[in-house]
Amino acid sequence: MSRLRRSRLELKTPDQLRQMRASGLVTAAALAAVRDALGPGAAAVELDSLAESVIRAGAARPNFLGYDEYPASICFSVNDVVVHGIPGDQVVRPGDVVSIDCGAELDGWHSDAAITLGAGELDPRAELLVEVTRRALWDGIAAFAQASHVGEIGAAIEASVKAAEPSFGILRDYVGHGIGTAMHMDPEVVNFAARDRGPKIRPGLVLAIEPMVVERGTATSVDSDGWTVRTVDAGRAAHWEHTVARTERGVWVLTEPDGGAAELAARGVAIAPLE
Repeated sequence: MSRLRRSRLELKTPDQLRQMRASGLVTAAALAAVRDALGPGAAAVELDSLAESVIRAGAARPNFLGYDEYPASICFSVNDVVVHGIPGDQVVRPGDVVSIDCGAELDGWHSDAAITLGAGELDPRAELLVEVTRRALWDGIAAFAQASHVGEIGAAIEASVKAAEPSFGILRDYVGHGIGTAMHMDPEVVNFAARDRGPKIRPGLVLAIEPMVVERGTATSVDSDGWTVRTVDAGRAAHWEHTVARTERGVWVLTEPDGGAAELAARGVAIAPLE
């Protein structure tokens, strides 16, 4: 994705943010259902079907399905697969690190979120990887609440990861993005400190913030399916994501049922819902 011009940013009205919240809650419900069903022995294709059924029951459509011919409603990424894993005949094994990414479109408005879970008990390093990535997401969201430029989000994410475990790597080739009337929009949201401060943040901007962290090197390759991204050194990966709106008063996490209140309160940040 190219660097963006400020004039290309899609800024949403309060009513449009409320519509995006409705879409976000459908995505949240799909991820919650998959979270409850995921464990050793779970079949990837069944988790995909479950997510699709929840999304359609919410009067929405899975926006991953058919996107650039992507064949499923979720991305199912296990261990060394960072993102875009296609659910098929895989069966979850004890100790697997599993990332689930999904989204919905409702009345023309998109949402996108991801979680990383352990199947049963994880070894200590895998458990740390999952938690460090999750905390980095929320530290990035907290930065978005007060930032003046998009680049401040990536700086906060990198600082969070490096303070917790300097040996972990942060992917640079795969980043977050704007979202709204399309799933992928301007601006690019990197997960590291960059010289380019990025576009100025204004009320109505909605971002999909999504750190992708690996336990060793950041070099990746893409499988022959054209989608599955995995680490070259077979290091495991974690991926967390939320769709987040900047309002006149702060942020509202559209894909979190409580709007982000609990996690952000722990960081001294209040949410700014429009409900």
